[in-house]
Amino acid sequence: MRLKYAAIFACLYVSVWVVTDLVESFLQPDTAPESVFEPEITISDSPLSGGETTVFNASREAFAKPLANLPTADLRKFTFGNKMFNTKWVTAPASVTSLDGLGPTFNRMSCAACHFKDGRGRPPRSPDEPMKSMLIRLSSADGLPHPIYGEQLNDRGIQGVPAEGRARIAYREMHGEYPDGTPYSLRQPNYEFFDMAFGDLGADVLFSPRVAPAVHGMGLLEAIPDVQILEWADPEDENGDGISGRPNYVLDAVSGQKALGRFGWKSNVATLHEQDAGAALGDIGITTSLFPDENCPAGQMACQNAPKGDTVDMSDEQLEKMTFYVSTLAVPARRNVDDPQVMIGALAFEKASCVQCHQPKAYTGRHDIAALSNQSIQPFTDLLLHDMGAGLADNRPDGEATGREWRTPPLWGIGLVKTVNKHTNFLHDGRARNLEEAILWHGGEAEGAKQAFMNMPKSKREALIAFLHSL
Repeated sequence: MRLKYAAIFACLYVSVWVVTDLVESFLQPDTAPESVFEPEITISDSPLSGGETTVFNASREAFAKPLANLPTADLRKFTFGNKMFNTKWVTAPASVTSLDGLGPTFNRMSCAACHFKDGRGRPPRSPDEPMKSMLIRLSSADGLPHPIYGEQLNDRGIQGVPAEGRARIAYREMHGEYPDGTPYSLRQPNYEFFDMAFGDLGADVLFSPRVAPAVHGMGLLEAIPDVQILEWADPEDENGDGISGRPNYVLDAVSGQKALGRFGWKSNVATLHEQDAGAALGDIGITTSLFPDENCPAGQMACQNAPKGDTVDMSDEQLEKMTFYVSTLAVPARRNVDDPQVMIGALAFEKASCVQCHQPKAYTGRHDIAALSNQSIQPFTDLLLHDMGAGLADNRPDGEATGREWRTPPLWGIGLVKTVNKHTNFLHDGRARNLEEAILWHGGEAEGAKQAFMNMPKSKREALIAFLHSL
């Protein structure tokens, strides 16, 4: 009997030794003499990206589900908002007066046309393809709206109103290689404006291409208390880590007071209510009580003389329910959290200091929508502005954001973009064709993280990408 137990103990000892040795081998670099990875990690291995709101769905509908904890009584409101989000608006006057008012100039006829399946847009796949889920923001050199074309280039118009113009993109390949000799290629976009209805934009124009971001989880981001975001800020880089995230304070259109921005590619909007109303006007030409004036800059006479209704196009009730819908879109659960490669990738992500900006943990406070309140979430963003270097700069200020600064985008759900939207284009203008290219475009405050990634052995780089795909 003693021999039997001794044999079992020996087998267990050998098994533990083998597993320990395997884990230690994973945590060591393939070639570097000094360890690149440490066995400590603050990234949670929980699949609950949105806390109790998380949905377990990895299908094409992964971004379109209501919060898992949303009361049944609120599902009707969610469904009504979904209808508003997907409605194709028509030219006024129409037989259905509650859904008319399109234009006079616009980019798309519905919210869902850009945010297909509540997901992420992409740039055109060829120079001749029109922009379907992408737009161009404009301003003059002083940061004010362009005197003729306004804040956004509208590439469509209703009958009798000319579209403002169009943009096409040509890419230049830029080749490079990792320190280990592995080649890579990035594409640098170049923009050309044509069919401009009111003349050239002018030599001093500032423009910024933007693809439509995914809209799931936005209510949770709104519910993060200001104080938590400000705790992440370090505008003077007092800790000396080279990362100096700072908030973008913007004018709240409702209160008229300065507020902490958290939505948009440059955190230039404070609330989802204002975000939705602003997008309705800028993208579709739909007026609301918050923005009641048509988007017709001076000099665009056909636009100004187009038929208008006696009231705003979208009622307060319609706007409130659409905002409720966007606020209650759930975050999909993480996948493959116990996969060894994903776990190694999480270590690599943390060791490279990616978590300094892509904060892996946050907590929501009290929100008017109770289901969003008091949740432990994994958004992988600090909602702050960071200088991302000259390579990604649009050179166009936005609020207090400079032309080199961008908000840290949330990463939850990023691994499902290919499933939902059938592409893998990333960054604000979609230039990156995959997550690896997106990392390689990082510069400025993120230069150190990029260099850490580039200096990893190939197996660790692949593990980091596998980790991102798990989010």
